[in-house]
Amino acid sequence: MLEMHLDEENYSYSLVEKQFNIVHEDDAIAVFKEHKDQEEKIFIAYFEKEDNQWEWKQTRGSKWDSPVKWSSMNDEPYIYSGAINDYSIAEVYAGDERATIIDVEDEKRYWFAISPIKDVKVKIVKTGGTEEIIEETNHEELDSK
Repeated sequence: MLEMHLDEENYSYSLVEKQFNIVHEDDAIAVFKEHKDQEEKIFIAYFEKEDNQWEWKQTRGSKWDSPVKWSSMNDEPYIYSGAINDYSIAEVYAGDERATIIDVEDEKRYWFAISPIKDVKVKIVKTGGTEEIIEETNHEELDSK
């Protein structure tokens, strides 16, 4: 990962969470924060081990200051994810799959869910039981900022 940004100034990243054998044996996810030019984003990456080497397959990112939005990976496994900073959100679902919610720092939290189905609806459940469908992040909007 550092090789991709070797000549860049004002860039750093920090690992938040890693899990192995997430969909099948010899795969993994990594959740990491990226600091670039005074801005922080959070990403989830999916890896598979091939010929004893970890191969980076897919990545999706979120900005902390955006409203509660999400994105999904285009290829299998379909990993849905997003940044949240609202503690009234108790649960997140991508279709029928309940998301893992990670406390990152202060009020920043990050969630991800792995679904066998592409294009599912994402909903949040608040502490009082209120449910709400959440719209997907516009990837061009995120990448252009």
